[in-house]
Amino acid sequence: MSDGADARALTGTPAQAVSLLPGLYFVATPIGAARDITLRALDILLSAEVLAAEDTRTARHLMELHGIALGDRPLLAYHDHNGPAQRPRILAALAEGKSVAYVSDAGSPLVADPGYQLGRAAIEAGHPVFAAPGPSAALAALTVSGLASDRFLFAGFPPEKSGARARWLSDLVALEATVIVFESPKRVHRLLGELLETAGGDRQVALCRELTKRFEEVIRGPLAEVIDALADRTLKGEVVLVIGRGAAAEIAAEDVEAALREALTRLRVKDAAAEVAGKLGLPRRAVYQTALKLEDRGK
Repeated sequence: MSDGADARALTGTPAQAVSLLPGLYFVATPIGAARDITLRALDILLSAEVLAAEDTRTARHLMELHGIALGDRPLLAYHDHNGPAQRPRILAALAEGKSVAYVSDAGSPLVADPGYQLGRAAIEAGHPVFAAPGPSAALAALTVSGLASDRFLFAGFPPEKSGARARWLSDLVALEATVIVFESPKRVHRLLGELLETAGGDRQVALCRELTKRFEEVIRGPLAEVIDALADRTLKGEVVLVIGRGAAAEIAAEDVEAALREALTRLRVKDAAAEVAGKLGLPRRAVYQTALKLEDRGK
């Protein structure tokens, strides 16, 4: 949530009790520095009749830091594992005309957290849904990445299975948009290696770690250089990877086929496709399909 100095700097609360309209309030909370919370978020946390949180301990700690008492208000746990059981309780409170505030563990609700189905259920039941915007790891990473921000895609966490991951990455690297990905520090080396095979070592990336926290770090540059810089390191903390946009596919099909024919004289189909895709900056999956067709036609 925050480091010790940040916590000590919080004295009292600027929150004001306000009259909230009935409805569901998705409240963004800090991704690291506790003082990143907005004044409106504090007002809602102080004034909502019912509170729900992905992690009630984190929510209680945040409120304590800002001097907000829970009082006799209910604080409901709502997360991936208990959503089906808890949604009816929250919807019942909304049906009674109450104001309900939901906070995820950190950042903006619905961005890689369980709030989506709650929001859909509230909307389908005809209840108002409001956003109290604020911190977001995805947007914070995009801001400090140095990569183009006029068109971007948040892709969440990669699939776990190898085949699904390969298809997922192949689709993403072909986009003419900056891509933002979340990944566990335990698996980030694997992701970087797979991205190297798919997009090539020249693709610009920014690996952002522990954003807004004491040990914040951003490593920018061509993918191959970032991999080298991290080769002997065990990463800790929250990781966001920002991937530079793919180039427009302006390479003629006959040029791709010519490059593949040459590569196929030396390499297996899979390796030839990977080499050509890397050299030409094209999606490996598409190049692989072309290579298979060439093989079927006898080159």
